[in-house]
Amino acid sequence: MAVYHGTGALPSFKSAVVTIGTFDGVHQGHRAILQNVAEKAAAEGGESILITFDPHPRKLLFPNESLGIITPLAQKLELVQSIGIQHVVVVPFTREFASLSAGGYIEEFLVRHFSPHTIIIGYDHRFGHDRTGNISLLQELAPQFGYKVLEIPAQLIDQAAVSSTKIRNAVMSGNAVEATSMLGRPYSFAGKVVHGRQLGRQLGYPTANLVMSDADQVVPGIGVYTVRVKWGGQVYGGMMSVGKNPTVSDTEELKIEVNIFDFDRDIYGDTIEVYIENKIRNEMKFNSLDELKSEIDSDKTKSIEFLQTV
Repeated sequence: MAVYHGTGALPSFKSAVVTIGTFDGVHQGHRAILQNVAEKAAAEGGESILITFDPHPRKLLFPNESLGIITPLAQKLELVQSIGIQHVVVVPFTREFASLSAGGYIEEFLVRHFSPHTIIIGYDHRFGHDRTGNISLLQELAPQFGYKVLEIPAQLIDQAAVSSTKIRNAVMSGNAVEATSMLGRPYSFAGKVVHGRQLGRQLGYPTANLVMSDADQVVPGIGVYTVRVKWGGQVYGGMMSVGKNPTVSDTEELKIEVNIFDFDRDIYGDTIEVYIENKIRNEMKFNSLDELKSEIDSDKTKSIEFLQTV
């Protein structure tokens, strides 16, 4: 799969079959849409193209709202590649781009850079300044510019939108199993390992304290989880705490800490990928460190048991 950042050096595509969108999560519904694009391109003897945007348009248009994305760009590209899309064009979503008129978006952006044979789009897709462009305008201008417009079935679009919202809610509420079911894979995030208080080491459970690599990504809900951790090309079992450590701290700072099983490497400053498999329990406040350690012992036993089933 070829990836292009911007439209400055695009090749001449052959019978381009194009779809456009953020496809955040690249979940089961998105995969069905993208597979349809790949199949249509193959049937036409053409090339399949996904046009997506970075940053997410909402970040520019609604800067004060929490973004809560499911898949950062690098992860999204990996997932799209697994589907069979041949080209991804990542368009910088700037104020200049957002100010294009709907007609300008079609002529100066889509037609000029992609010369599309077919545009596959949802009934609710909006584009151009003030989101005035829609599928009707694309259809109206199709004879002038020589492309075809295929509408993604409304049911599929609606299911994909609902799934994205449900996935975010599942991650934020700690429902890891439900998120996995809708995504078709465990929810995951990348995090940089930073120095912490090293209390876990005193309890016999050294932890990697993490700062999420993408501040716009959905943060898992407070609780204790079974996880898998990828570092150095290897995958390890582990458990993760997301919370405020009420037993030993009275601050409101949210912390993400991962204990990696059978692992004793110094990874400060490294970035690891965490895959959330299951929620074990809610965060609890204990009367002593001994009680806390006993509960962590139980958490590890439950995590090992769960990992043996998946």
